[in-house]
Amino acid sequence: MSRTILAGELAAFVEGELKGNPGIVIKGAASLTDANPEQVSFLGNKQYLEQLEKSKAGVILLSAQLLSDAKPREDQTIIICKNVDLAFSKAIMVFAPEPIKFAPGIAKSAVVAESAEIGENVYVGPNAVIEDGVKIGDNTVIGAGCYIGHYTVIGANCQLSPNVTIMHRCSLGNRIIIHSGVVIGGDGYGFFPTPQGIIKLPQVGTVQIDDDVEIGANSTIDRARFDKTRIHTGTKIDNLVMIAHNVEVGAHCLLVAQVGIAGSAKIGNGVALGAKVGINGHITIGDGVQVAATSAVKDSIPPGVTAVGTPALPQREYVKRWAMPKKVDRLTDKVKELEAQIAALKSQLG
Repeated sequence: MSRTILAGELAAFVEGELKGNPGIVIKGAASLTDANPEQVSFLGNKQYLEQLEKSKAGVILLSAQLLSDAKPREDQTIIICKNVDLAFSKAIMVFAPEPIKFAPGIAKSAVVAESAEIGENVYVGPNAVIEDGVKIGDNTVIGAGCYIGHYTVIGANCQLSPNVTIMHRCSLGNRIIIHSGVVIGGDGYGFFPTPQGIIKLPQVGTVQIDDDVEIGANSTIDRARFDKTRIHTGTKIDNLVMIAHNVEVGAHCLLVAQVGIAGSAKIGNGVALGAKVGINGHITIGDGVQVAATSAVKDSIPPGVTAVGTPALPQREYVKRWAMPKKVDRLTDKVKELEAQIAALKSQLG
């Protein structure tokens, strides 16, 4: 796609409504504070309203929800969008460099077992290791230094960044993206203390990851103690997330950085876990639950609840408990005031 676009063309491309000069030439994208007259920017949050007035951006994408609050200058050209974040993402792609493409083939320094089945148009990077019984689907990219363990199956159109480790007998679907440093199928944390010492419990299960999942850098998904640890379709996992043995994560979930999920927890569909959320083992998080960042979830949560705090509570209950100490302080002050008035009345009555 061209690296230059007119404002009118950009409005049509992002499916927005243009207000201003359709002939402005746009050559790039930047933030409201940094953009110049040949760049596009966006406003999607009230806290940046002040930046709109001062911005030098040639075109500004504006959220329809903020239209009544925003007051663009008369000389500013804006595009009103239903979803400004998605629209700006599309706009960025106009100016983005071409994605890196890997020519199909196996690098000379890669080690590929004779029994491995490699699909068509697969790329295997330098120093990658692919063990016996592995199956890799068409058009998949295996980055430099990756390790694919025995009898693991990887679907078509997957992308493994350099230095990804997938241990034995794991199963990955299609169109999966895995970033560097991820370890899938390492042993779950299973130990049993005895008078003679700590005994390791065998972890003989596997990991199954369904289609269209993305896993951020340095995240870990442990193999099950038995049966399987599973990530369902379309879930997106951020960097540094830890998923323990026998956990099940539903479809289309969002797990933000440093989330930790203990063993055998079950996460429903469409769940959003904020950064540093901790989930206790052997509990269930219902469909559509949202948990605020740094919360610790001790008990199961029914579907549709927004939970906050440590231990995590439904939002309304959390706010009530948070406000209670202030109410008690005010009540204590009022009691002291009334006691003083009573004492004064008694003194007057003599």
